[in-house]
Amino acid sequence: MSKFALIGAAGYIAPRHMRAIKDLGHELAVAFDVNDSVGIIDSIAPQAEFFTEFERFYEHAQVLRRDPSTALDVVSVCSPNHLHHPHIAAGLRLGCDAICEKPLVPTVALLDELARIEGETGRRVFNILQLRHHEAILALRHKVQQAPADRKFDVELTYITSRGKWYHESWKGDPRKSFGVATNIGVHFFDMLHFIFGSLQHSQVHLRNESKAAGYLEYERARVRWFLSIDAGDLPPEVQGKKTTFRSIDISGEQLEFSEGFTDLHTVSYREILQGRGYGLADARHCVETVEALRQMGLTAPGADAHPFVRAAQP
Repeated sequence: MSKFALIGAAGYIAPRHMRAIKDLGHELAVAFDVNDSVGIIDSIAPQAEFFTEFERFYEHAQVLRRDPSTALDVVSVCSPNHLHHPHIAAGLRLGCDAICEKPLVPTVALLDELARIEGETGRRVFNILQLRHHEAILALRHKVQQAPADRKFDVELTYITSRGKWYHESWKGDPRKSFGVATNIGVHFFDMLHFIFGSLQHSQVHLRNESKAAGYLEYERARVRWFLSIDAGDLPPEVQGKKTTFRSIDISGEQLEFSEGFTDLHTVSYREILQGRGYGLADARHCVETVEALRQMGLTAPGADAHPFVRAAQP
């Protein structure tokens, strides 16, 4: 049984990590968050120590480290995006492996820095890339691999997940902390596209602001028009007033249906990591490179390769 610490216990995604730890028979020994709305811990690990100051959490973990029977084995990081790097580094320096949500870090330079800290500490960093475990994604990947090697699939990816005014007041609405829509909500999809269609060959950005982003990506096996938004006004007419989220991935005229099967993917990810089959820094590099480039490149005027939602908005 491994002993876990969790950083970012009050966040939206933290309960999935807590349940994965419990469901796999491990112990959540310590949790930290600057916010104290963490009542979920009562139903999962009521005996876990909890801290709202990082310094106290870190000192407690150091004390636990003195005794092999209490020392932590893994630090799970669910904190805001801009804190992933320092929190992962802290976990490694506590003598623990680290499991972190996406985006792992915002830049390749920070990815390389984590690799250096891995070398210094002898510990490992693992990224939660849960879509790689989804049955529909795995089936599509197999289909692409079985297709003629010179075939490129035409993909149209649309993801609109409505967010209220609170979003822009939170860290998620601050591009210095979330690194923008394409990174915060797009990194999941960009990793999925790489996993299915191979290496990225070319990219453009046609639209980028505080609530949406769109562009074109060409992979070894696919041409992808993508559109991401947190603006409810972008929802298609047939969805507005009925649903707050719209997800569509069209692959050469066929819809990829993967709205189900998400509930236990974090548990699957944890099981694979703990059995030595987790996704590490090298696996995360491609999506980190992709989102870093998308943030830095200039806008390209939308053309035939632009997503229909972008083209429709042009005068």
